[in-house]
Amino acid sequence: MNDHAELARKFVESFEVLGENLNFFEHLEPVAAQLASGPTDSYGQKRWKPLAVQTESAELGPLYGKLPARFPPLYEDLVLSYRWADVDLGNLTLLANPPGSGLGGLLRRISGDTGLWETLIPNGYIPFGKGADYDYDPVCFDIKTRTNRDYRVVKIDHEEILCNYRIEVVAELAPSFRALVLQTIERAEARRGG
Repeated sequence: MNDHAELARKFVESFEVLGENLNFFEHLEPVAAQLASGPTDSYGQKRWKPLAVQTESAELGPLYGKLPARFPPLYEDLVLSYRWADVDLGNLTLLANPPGSGLGGLLRRISGDTGLWETLIPNGYIPFGKGADYDYDPVCFDIKTRTNRDYRVVKIDHEEILCNYRIEVVAELAPSFRALVLQTIERAEARRGG
């Protein structure tokens, strides 16, 4: 049974509970501005929320033309079903899948740092996040660890890449993207209940 749609929905709902950066200044966050909901607060900030948008799976083709492997199926469902701004979930910042036609915005976001991209991709790492709370270390799918079309999720030292052109995995965040999603949902449910 494919429960990806339900897991993606619950994962996106966790943004509201765990997201540390849902409030934003419109002039500083263009992606969040496209997802703004509600009025401006007394500090001059607005709040954004994810948007449910169905994207045709054919839109993955141009993206996969730039990547060494496909995304895990659950991440595919997520990017085809929702648009969001960068969101700090406590253990990582999930990079934005901006509104717009196709998935070109997602590609621009995950490949945005050329220095990291040019080292990560040939070494079998696909970035999709970064460390939480202003940590610049990329969070990636380790495509060398494929199990049932899912990959281990790792955090890589950005300074080792930018200074020494070497990959140094500093942490495994989860044994798979699915496990990462389940952990995030559990943390959100615990916070709601507590």
